[in-house]
Order: sequence, then C-alpha cells, then structure tokens
Amino acid sequence: MLKSKTFLKKTRAGGVMKIVREHYLRDDIGCGAPGCAACDGAHEGPVLEPQPLDPASSLCPQPHYLLPDTNVLLHQIDVLEDPAIRNVIVLQTVLQEVRNRSAPVYKRIRDVTNNQEKHFYTFTNEHHRETYVEQEQGENANDRNDRAIRVAAKWYNEHLKKMSAENHLQVIFITNDKKNKEKAIEEGIPAFTCEEYVKSLTANPELIDRLACLSEEGNEIESGRIIFSEHLPLSKLQQGIKSGTYLQGTFRASRENYLEATVWVHGDPEEDKEIILQGLKNLNRAVHEDIVAIELLPKNQWVAPSSVVLHDEGQNEDDVEKEEERERILKTAINEKMLKPTGRVVGIIKRNWRPYCGMLSKSDIKESRRHLFTPADRRIPRIRIETRQASALEGRRIIVAIDGWPRNSRYPNGHFVKNLGDVGDKETETEVLLLEHDVPHQPFSQAVLSFLPKMPWSITEKDMKNREDLRHLCVCSVDPPGCTDIDDALHYRELESGNVEVGVHIADVSHFIRPGNALDQESARRGTTVYLCEKRIDMVPELLSSNLCSLRCNVDRLAFSCIWEMNHNAEILKVRFTKSAINSKASLTYAEAQMRIDSAAMNDDITTSLRGLNKLAKILKERRIEKGALTLSSPEVRFHMDSETHDPIDLQTKELRETNSMVEEFMLLANISVAKKIHEEFSEHALLRKHPAPPPSNYEILVKAAKSKNLEIKTDTAKSLADSLDRADSRTFPYVNTLLRILATRCMMQAVYFCSGMDNDFHHYGLASPIYTHFTSPIRRYADIIVHRLLAVAIGADCTYPELTDKHKLADLCKNLNFRHKMAQYAQRASVAFHTQLFFKSKGIVSEEAYILFVRKNAIVVLIPKYGLEGTVFFEEKDKPKPRLIYDDEIPSLKIEDTVFHIFDKVKVKIMLDSSNLQHQKIRMSLVEPQIPGISISADNPNMDIDEPERKKKKREK
Repeated sequence: MLKSKTFLKKTRAGGVMKIVREHYLRDDIGCGAPGCAACDGAHEGPVLEPQPLDPASSLCPQPHYLLPDTNVLLHQIDVLEDPAIRNVIVLQTVLQEVRNRSAPVYKRIRDVTNNQEKHFYTFTNEHHRETYVEQEQGENANDRNDRAIRVAAKWYNEHLKKMSAENHLQVIFITNDKKNKEKAIEEGIPAFTCEEYVKSLTANPELIDRLACLSEEGNEIESGRIIFSEHLPLSKLQQGIKSGTYLQGTFRASRENYLEATVWVHGDPEEDKEIILQGLKNLNRAVHEDIVAIELLPKNQWVAPSSVVLHDEGQNEDDVEKEEERERILKTAINEKMLKPTGRVVGIIKRNWRPYCGMLSKSDIKESRRHLFTPADRRIPRIRIETRQASALEGRRIIVAIDGWPRNSRYPNGHFVKNLGDVGDKETETEVLLLEHDVPHQPFSQAVLSFLPKMPWSITEKDMKNREDLRHLCVCSVDPPGCTDIDDALHYRELESGNVEVGVHIADVSHFIRPGNALDQESARRGTTVYLCEKRIDMVPELLSSNLCSLRCNVDRLAFSCIWEMNHNAEILKVRFTKSAINSKASLTYAEAQMRIDSAAMNDDITTSLRGLNKLAKILKERRIEKGALTLSSPEVRFHMDSETHDPIDLQTKELRETNSMVEEFMLLANISVAKKIHEEFSEHALLRKHPAPPPSNYEILVKAAKSKNLEIKTDTAKSLADSLDRADSRTFPYVNTLLRILATRCMMQAVYFCSGMDNDFHHYGLASPIYTHFTSPIRRYADIIVHRLLAVAIGADCTYPELTDKHKLADLCKNLNFRHKMAQYAQRASVAFHTQLFFKSKGIVSEEAYILFVRKNAIVVLIPKYGLEGTVFFEEKDKPKPRLIYDDEIPSLKIEDTVFHIFDKVKVKIMLDSSNLQHQKIRMSLVEPQIPGISISADNPNMDIDEPERKKKKREK
C-alpha cells in the first residue's frame, strides 16, 4: 500500500519544484512476540520473550511488555539499561525523535536493542498498515507523534489478545506526560508514569535511585527562596546574539575556585576572547563545558581573575549568605590593568552534561534520603541526589547524572547511576580516571571484531600486489622494554655507488583496517592508544596491535616503507615510498641496541647497521638543532612494580640513551618526507600536524627565572631560544639548564592535527620544520592511518574513497583526534599521579632535595629531580597563624618572614600522602630547609595531621 504527499517548493532561482513523497505501508511487519500466529515469524533480530518473567509489579501483576514514549527514553535511559528491565517495545516514531534530539542516548538505546538478553524489540510502526497515522489539520508534529504512539500501544494490546486470550499478555504504556497518560487511559490503554511503574517493582528497590529527577521548575519555586535569575528562552538568546546584545561561548569552570569561571567567546580565532564570570548569581547554573549566552557587565563592574583558592566544602546545602561573604573576598583591591571583561550567564544554549564520577557526602540528618554527591572533577558543582543506599555507598566511587537545576536550589538535582567500587582500589581508580577523561575503554564489540582477519594468517599472493618484497633486508626494531605493539623498524645498507640506503618500515595497519567498516569507525572514535602505568587501552584489537601488525622479529609482516638514498653526510639524494613485506631480524630494546653499538667485540650485520644509523642520526640531529629545533625536557618517571601485588616499589626518572635519539631522528625524517609527499599530491586535504609559536607573553616567566640566576634567554625566534638555552649554564649550579628546559616546555603551545585546505600556517615550531605529519605509529594513532591511506593513493598502491578527499570531514576528524590526544595525555598524568600516591603510601614519609619551579602568592611549586615529582608547598594553613608574606611579581619572588625564595632555589622538602580528603588524596609537601620558625618542620617530626576525617568523626560522635 502506498501513501503519497505532493507539495510545491520554491527554488533559489525563483522556479517552482514539485516534490512527491511516497510512504510505503506493509502488513508483514512482525510484532516481536514469539509464537504469534498472525505475524508468523516476520520479525528479525532480538525479539521479546514469549512469557515475560520480569520483576513482579504491584500495579500490573500479569505478564506484560513495556512501551515507553520519547521522553522516557531520553530521560530515563539509566533505568532502561538496568538488567531488571527487559521486554521493551521501542517504536520507530520514538527512535526517530530520540535520534534527532540526543545522539548519545540514541547510541545507548541502539546498544540495548542489540543486546539479546534484554529482549528490546524495535517495531516499525510508521510503515505498518494498522499503526501508521497521518498528521491531521491543525495538529502539530509533537501531538501527531503522541497519537501515533498511543495508536501503536492500543494495536499491540488488541493484537496480543488474539494471540493468547488465556495468557492475558498486556502492553503497558510508560509516559511522564500528564495529558498523554490521561488520553491513553481514556482510550483503554494501561498507562503509568515511569516513577509509578519503577516504584511498583517491589523486588528491585535500587531502581528508584536511578530515576531521573524531573520535577518541573515551576512547581519547585513555591518551595524555597529564588537564588538564580531565570534563563531566557532560546529564541530570545538567538535574537540577542544576532544583535550583539549577548555573546555565545563555552563555559569553563575553574578547578581552583568554584565561584569563578571563564567563557571562551565563539567567533573568529583572532577574536577569541575570554570573559570572566564571578559569583554564584553570575554563573547562573551553568556547568563546565555548557554552551552559554552571556551579557557583558558595565565596565565599573569588571573584576580581575582571583588568585584565591576556594573549594566548595560546606556541609550546609543552601547557605547562600556564606557564599556572598566568600564572593566579597574575591573582590580584593586590585590593579586597574588586571581588570578583565566580566559578564553573567543569561541563558543556556546547549547543556553538555555527562555522567560524573565521585563520592557521596552523606547527610548528617538521620534517615535522610537526600544527600550531596561530590564529583571527582573540581570544576563540576556538587549534585543533590535521593538514594536509599547511602550507607552502602559511603567510601565508594559512584557515577551520578544531572537531571536539572531549579532556580531555588543551590545545587543541581541528579540521580544515582552506578557503583564503581571502593575508593583507593586500583581497578576502581583506573576506571574513574578513564571515565573522567572520556577514554573509550569498553571491550571491542563483536561487530568490530568480525572485521579482523581469520587465523592462522599469512601473506598471500593477493597481498603482494602493488607491494615490494623486502624480506631479504637486514631490518631490526628498537623499542622500550616490554613493548608488544612494534610500529616501526629500520634498515641500513651500503650501496655500490658509495652511498647508503636507509629505510624506515612502518606497520601497514591500513591494509587490515578498511575505510568505513565498524573496525575503522571504532579506531577513529578512540583516536589513540592510551598508556597508563599498568594498563594499555588499545586503539585497535589486540590481534592487530600485538600480533599481525606488530613488526616482531623472525615473522613476515606487511609494512609501508620510506626509503632514502643518502650520502655519508646524511644528505638525501632520493626518496621513495612503497608498500612492502619485511621480516625483522631482531627486536631490540634501547639498552640492547646501545650495548651492541658500544661493544667492540660485536660486528654482525645488525650491529654494523645500528652503528651506521647512529652515525647518520647524530648528523641529522645536529643539522636540525642548527635550524632552530628545540631540545626541551620534561621529567618522565618510570615505576618498578612488585611482581605479585603490582604495587609500585620504586620510582625513577627515565634514562635516555643515544639509541632513543637515533630512532627518533629517523622517525622525524620519515614524518617530514611523507608530509611533503601527501601535501604535493593533495594540497587541499592532507592531514598535517602543526605546532604554533607561543605568544611572547608565555615566555615572561622563563626570562624572569633565568634573569634571577644572571642568565639571559632570548625568545624572538625558536633558533635564538635554542641557542640561548644551550648557553645558559652555570658551573656552580649544573642542574639549572635542565630546569630552564623544563620551564621552557611549560611555555609551549599544544601541537595539533589540521587539514591543509583549512589552514595556511603549517609550521612546526618545536621541530623548526615548515611541514610535518604523523606517519610512524599507525598501531597507536588513527591520524597515521589516514596519512597511510593518503600516501597509498599518492603512490598508486591503494584506491581512494569520498571521505578521504572531503576537507570538512577531515577537519572534523582532526578535531576529535586533538581532543582524544589531549584526554589521553591527561589520563596518563592522572595514572602517574595515582601510582605516585600508592608509592608514597607504602614508602611513608621521606625528605628530599627539590628546586623551586614557580613562586605563588602563598606557596612555592617545587620539582624533586629524584622522583621527577612536582608539588606545592603552602605557607598558609587553616587554624594556624598566618606568616608575613610579601610577593613580588616582577622578580618573581616570595618573602616569608625574613627568607626570600626565587625560582630555581634549592630547598629540602618532606613528602607524604595526605588522605584527609578521601576523594582527592594528594601528595603533600612541607618545607624542611631553609629553616623558618613556625613554617619549617624538622626532618624527624612531621607534625602533620593526615587522618583528618577520623578526628572529625570523633567530634561528631561526642
């Protein structure tokens, strides 16, 4: 049966176009209930259970299926995902609406419908002859969809009666829309709100905690005093943004001060400006990463960024007077120059809420169900939730979702989602840091794994098409110890002409991951492999990362090779790129390769090759530094783990050898050679990597720090910076050069991926290269897979596909890759921080030498070279007399009583683990030397209370 609609549309050119839309209706669409004679097995995929054995409902004791409307699916997805909820009919109407309104919820509901154990059935009601409804005159789309859902629910109940009169199978309509529910009951459809139904499941009381709290703002107002001003409707906000009355931007909350935030105004990159917001009322219920509309305040109300650290730790939920007092502290006497454009939030354009990890702060009121949840991320406000299991959740990491933020509430309302495990437990904390940094880490799905090659795998004749056989070459790889995902290998050989041939061979991952399939999509979503202290979250499944793509020794592997002909002065005479097959003759660690190079007794082919490569690498490095490439420093640490408990037993800074540098030089050269080739071939859509030059203001701290030690640092070009860093030496203080390089690293901008057709600045500042890309690590970086595909098309070794030459799609991909790389970096740092805490927990209290990296108004930031550890020594503590502090921003220096601290001064500090805040355990440092009465502590007596919670508990018990 065919329904068709015809309408006329005016074209841009002024003509009229007739559009005919055809809608096919069928009567062979199954209802999803097995054993239904009328449908005769017309359904495919996951189906409903013939006899639903769901938890008994006191409202509906007989067997039943559930049919939720769109809003239930959108807001109560946490309830629907619970294992207790099964046998749900998801209508096409509902699914389409969810898809238009929330991509994340749509993905989650698709995952649930694909889970066979959940028995969720998708019913195509829009194409079923008996359930399709047409929009009536004067009826809006929303009302039409509501009617379509009711029609489908009624049809289901009548249809199931025919199937089994004795079974009394029912379909229950779940809706939170009051009018829709009333209409359904009038039409004889059993209907309940989500809350009514969940509360009727007496065997599953924990489900009530997962209900999203959706009380309408209007009803909330009567119950308390209004704290916040009303958010303007979207239509007014859009008008205001258009007219310039309001500005649109991304809300970024402060980690250090919960009463302060900045908004990055959207617009031209040149005009990117930052507006500061201060005070609860001006923040007006915006949450970190929301897209907001703000109104600029008049100049006489502008403020300066506060240097006060304020964390929201009050137990009294709605003590607004106290907040106002704290806001006054922020507005201390300030220099006119420091004032910044200041604004207030007038409305929310898009909420970017996600599930948050954290801990429950149990209410002091006995039997209370309302508690505050404190997120692990200090930028997120505390969330009020209702739960009956508060005692069981104390001291555990949990996940909570925000439901809304009424005008009369100091905190947003939310609901409990999941219990992750005990605080401090290694597995739990790893899960938290992966969730908080949005690192996709679920096991690869069957759909993804289905695209892996079948084992046993070997190179076939088909694989060798457009590929050179280089298995005869003496190829070897050099990697860190324990590396199983070997991306790269090298070869070196003398040519008859007297020149040398050097090859970089990179795993040919793009041979196994074909464009557009589920494996490719998942790799693109993950973007990068994430290396934690004891765990690796792979970008591609292990069969590829540690086996088929890994260039292990003595096995045939597919590669993408970049081969140069050079003279002995490392000048490139020719370069060629080819897909290849190789067989690595050795997989060495950096230490093993170094030992071979240094050992006079070893003269085999591999060792000779390594010596040749090392000699060329030194020349390449020298030439690169001559051009102005920077050699910066960052203290990287390595943990030595106990083989049984897997706890860190030692912490050392990583040692770098010549061989590290050797491999790095050839990888850089390969990346630059490939960047030139793909840009030559695809000037508009090459995926490149750039490193912008830092603005001069970034270097102020570096220049001042050097000056305080009578050294001069020039920053007008990368070359002058590199040269002045080389000259910055002190016989009496040899470590100063390393400290300057560490500080210079902090001044740098972030390197980013970009599409060549969307940008005209390609320069890589740190490498002093006019063009650069990533080609050498496709097992662990998705950017390299795209570069491989571009290069393969450029040399005719593979065919192209539409997305590869679409610069807008490539720009979107780069945006995701940049985000994933940044998050992976943060997750790695968080993992190092957690393992450092574990190390000092077992090590106890230690005193070590440290150097000052920064001076603050009330603290010094120090670096402990032995552990590569950074920490802050605070000089103002609660309940202790305040010392006399004088901060000089110009030098910079901090005078405490009669002692002056400058950057790079040597001090001695005591390091210990502070567990007073279970959620934010941290390494705490105190000054031992120089001795300042009332500030320094002796090396023997820590005099620190690190079990603060115990004391508070006892006080309360009294």
